[in-house]
Amino acid sequence: MVRLRLDLAYDGTDFSGWAKQPGQRTVQGEIEEALGKIFRLPEPPALTVAGRTDAGVHARGQVAHVDLDAGGFGALESRHRRGASPASAPAEPGSPESVDEQLSALVRRLAGVLPSDVRVRRVTVAPGGFDARFSAMSRRYAYRISDTPGGVDPLRRREVAWYGRPLDVDRLNAAAAHLLGEHDFAAFCKKREGATTIRELQRLDWVREEGILVATVVADAFCHSMVRALVGSLLPVGEGRLPVDWPGQVLKSVVRDSKVHVAPAHGLCLEEVLYPGAEDLARRAAETRRVRTLSS
Repeated sequence: MVRLRLDLAYDGTDFSGWAKQPGQRTVQGEIEEALGKIFRLPEPPALTVAGRTDAGVHARGQVAHVDLDAGGFGALESRHRRGASPASAPAEPGSPESVDEQLSALVRRLAGVLPSDVRVRRVTVAPGGFDARFSAMSRRYAYRISDTPGGVDPLRRREVAWYGRPLDVDRLNAAAAHLLGEHDFAAFCKKREGATTIRELQRLDWVREEGILVATVVADAFCHSMVRALVGSLLPVGEGRLPVDWPGQVLKSVVRDSKVHVAPAHGLCLEEVLYPGAEDLARRAAETRRVRTLSS
């Protein structure tokens, strides 16, 4: 078996999220089905992803891994060569050039099989110890919102949410500062059985770019609906309806507050997943698998 890393992007508008669900169109389902067709497998292979995005959420820096039979690549490369120019000299089997050809052929085949709203940009052989989910050091999201009175530019309506009242960037950033650090974010998460809600929020800040407010949100990991709930807690502060310290008070309560409205999914995009060097991948995965508790 060989473990492959897939770097991918998708427009989440018409997907019921990442995770495969019976009778639903999902990103995971589309990619697994495409891999099954390309490698002619009786059952689609299982993907492991860095972060399972919700319905309507986009990604341009998503990472997943899949374990496949190494022998299948030989057949893939042979089929690719049959359609290549006669003048092209085949690489020595097992050489780095041969592996590169196989992976390039796979990327091209995926582009031809997948629907246009999901793309696999790059496929590489994962180093030892790599796990797309557990080896990750951090995930970076961007949330894009417009407070323009006339609404969002129609050409960006799928990726930018609209807020009908003016927002103050300084107030947004002052409120966000109260949320940084390692905390129990239960007040901003949907609880899942056996899962911890302790996370380290490493960055949360806002800038205005060409009329669009962009929040950059970075954490070691996120629990379910956390990013959109954090954004939703800041918006009423940004318009001046709630005090700057209110999101911090909600955080300390460790109880979901009815005033925290989850921001719309389509404004959110997974931009980047960061991993340590190859020598630290297995150690990081082992650390992440341990259930965290807050130190007293």
